[in-house]
Amino acid sequence: MKPMYTLVLTLHSIVRWVVILLGVWAAAQAFLGWLGRREWTRRDERSGLLFTVSMDVQILLGLILYIFLSPLTRAAFRNLGEAMSSADLRFFAFDHIFMMLVALGLAHVGRALSRRAAAGPGRHRRAAIFFGLATLCVLFAIPWSRPWLRLG
Repeated sequence: MKPMYTLVLTLHSIVRWVVILLGVWAAAQAFLGWLGRREWTRRDERSGLLFTVSMDVQILLGLILYIFLSPLTRAAFRNLGEAMSSADLRFFAFDHIFMMLVALGLAHVGRALSRRAAAGPGRHRRAAIFFGLATLCVLFAIPWSRPWLRLG
């Protein structure tokens, strides 16, 4: 089980940076389009798609860790009282996953609403708000005190 945990944790660590970069790109594209009052382009569509797909992959990796592989969540669910009194255990058992699921929801809602909006700045406004909020949720939910990149 340890090699699988290490592999998935490493992938989760790498994909985190992909999510952050694509989230910033999608939000920036949307804000620039909104403020510049420009039409929705294929590049705008692609940035939102890549951001939401990267979020999906990251959440899948995170759920595999959360449900099957992580010793932290296993320890937390063995004794919920102790987990709630330990900032580290509580963060990984509850706070991290909750914030990331909120970010995933925001990214998908932003993509759906921007695709349904009338052409032009309205699409950008919706994408900017939701992709921006999703990216902020991701940034707040990352455990920055841990290694920024795990490679094994």
